[in-house]
Amino acid sequence: MGTLLKNAKIVNEGTIFSGHILIENERIAKVFKYDDDISSFESKNQLIDIKGNYLLPGAIDDQVHFREPGLTHKATIQTESRAAVAGGITTFMEMPNTIPNTLTQELLQDKYDIAEKTSYANYSFYMGASNDNIEEVLKTDPKTVCGVKVFMGSSTGNMLVDNPKTLEELFSKCKLLIAAHCEDETTIRNNMAAYKEKYGENIPVTCHPEIRSEEACYKSSSFAIQLAKKHNTRFHLFHLSTAKELELLENKTPLKEKRITAEACVHHLWFSDEDYKTKSNFIKWNPAVKKASDRDAILQAVLDNTIDVIATDHAPHTFEEKQKLYFEAPSGGPLVQHALVAMLEHYHNGKISLEKIVEKMSHAVADCFQIENRGYIREGYFADFVIVDLNNPWTVEKSNILYKCGWSPFEGNTFKSKILQTFVNGSLVYNNGIFDENYRGKRLTFNR
Repeated sequence: MGTLLKNAKIVNEGTIFSGHILIENERIAKVFKYDDDISSFESKNQLIDIKGNYLLPGAIDDQVHFREPGLTHKATIQTESRAAVAGGITTFMEMPNTIPNTLTQELLQDKYDIAEKTSYANYSFYMGASNDNIEEVLKTDPKTVCGVKVFMGSSTGNMLVDNPKTLEELFSKCKLLIAAHCEDETTIRNNMAAYKEKYGENIPVTCHPEIRSEEACYKSSSFAIQLAKKHNTRFHLFHLSTAKELELLENKTPLKEKRITAEACVHHLWFSDEDYKTKSNFIKWNPAVKKASDRDAILQAVLDNTIDVIATDHAPHTFEEKQKLYFEAPSGGPLVQHALVAMLEHYHNGKISLEKIVEKMSHAVADCFQIENRGYIREGYFADFVIVDLNNPWTVEKSNILYKCGWSPFEGNTFKSKILQTFVNGSLVYNNGIFDENYRGKRLTFNR
């Protein structure tokens, strides 16, 4: 027996239509238009009435930090994947700057083993690059690993890759997608020294976008893209934060033909430097949230396909850590539970269409990473869905935050849209606040 989802407004591949979906054996068996005769299927399958709400492909987040192993006082794969599913994210790709850093194939496998036992969502993990692990990186299986992550800016442990020879070798030899955090470390250190001389230990957080400046971002991004073009590397630029970096990208090539792609994160599409006055370290990210003009240019680049995907860079720290002085407060914040509803708020405000949100948070991510059988509502694909009520306001409060860290930069914000249900591989994992606590997601595979 399968499951028949009835009476949905389906958003998929640039269209919105009323219809029904039959799920069998974890996959989409049939997509029906509203006026199709489904009577013979109703008697043979479990029925779930979507009641005219919107059905979207589950969001795919290509950049999260779930902190396990080594930093589990902040988060775990279990706690954050649970929050992700409640936010309509059915698939995530997680970063290697855990402790120990994911710099060997054995350590990479350890994370897959944890996820197999604890993740509510589907998952993949990046192999990490350092200045001295190129041989390990080249062992990575492109069919079962999303990509290689390079920190061309500050990171945890041994993960700052700043050796030009190492970068040349990596970009010339690696056949996987290389994804990079691009901020020039020398520029940041020089800026930091100047601000420390001016303010001492009490640097205001409002200086963060000047310390981790446009110049630092552009210098590193342009160098990485130059390397990628030189070696025809499949390169993905993470969390673009400045209007100036858009000069480095092109929007004319179809996504599936691009060798260089880029990502925007929800916080860079929502906040601006004006928000440091009220949010302080709670919106301290690397790269920094910058000017409103940068935010608006990034959103326009999403709309015109200069930027290919939207993600979160979910990176939780404890509330106590975030309350420290600027120097001591770590960068990053939790976002997976609220990313989709934040983008839907932009829809309500006339800034982006539902179809474009689905394209950038589902379709394009699947295409960018060549994920097998996910990201679209197509017969034969895995049944990863999120059901959304676009007119069900709710306010973010500590009582409804699911992150282990227990806080959100959106606290006090009222969203017009609410996630009602989330299906992962055809299973109803989240249902109006109730979880299937026994369900576990699947490891991604890739068409490479």
